[in-house]
Amino acid sequence: MNGGVPLVLAVVVVGLVVRGQLRTRPVRRTGSLIAPVVLGVLGVAGIAFGIASVVKQHPLTTLPLALLVASLAVAASFGVARARTVQVWRGPQSEVLRKGTAATTGLWLASVGVHIGLALWIDHAAGAGLLGTASLYAYLAIGLGTQNLLVRRRAAAL
Repeated sequence: MNGGVPLVLAVVVVGLVVRGQLRTRPVRRTGSLIAPVVLGVLGVAGIAFGIASVVKQHPLTTLPLALLVASLAVAASFGVARARTVQVWRGPQSEVLRKGTAATTGLWLASVGVHIGLALWIDHAAGAGLLGTASLYAYLAIGLGTQNLLVRRRAAAL
């Protein structure tokens, strides 16, 4: 399999997520949870693949797992920070609207950069396989899900 295909797919997914953040769109009851759920399913599959790729070579140790958990906690932290940068307001028909800002985009880019660094660290600590790299979708799911839940909470308060 071509190693560039997963990278291109990841760039496309991240690009679509960030692009969607910058559009004005309504805050819906369940719509903002669909993408995190889909990414979560891909994330679970990715982590399972990552673990399998490591244990194929040697036993998985505690350090890469601890780094993976830390990485997912960092994703949630970025989600909290990004949620604060999203504008939320009532539109002309009393609908609640949302739109990301330049700060939202900056935090997305920082988040992806941090994930890349943590993924490389996880993979180095694992000594084989692609556990860190394969955790991208779980990272996105947790970060986006946290952000969307907090934005929905703010919208409900309007």
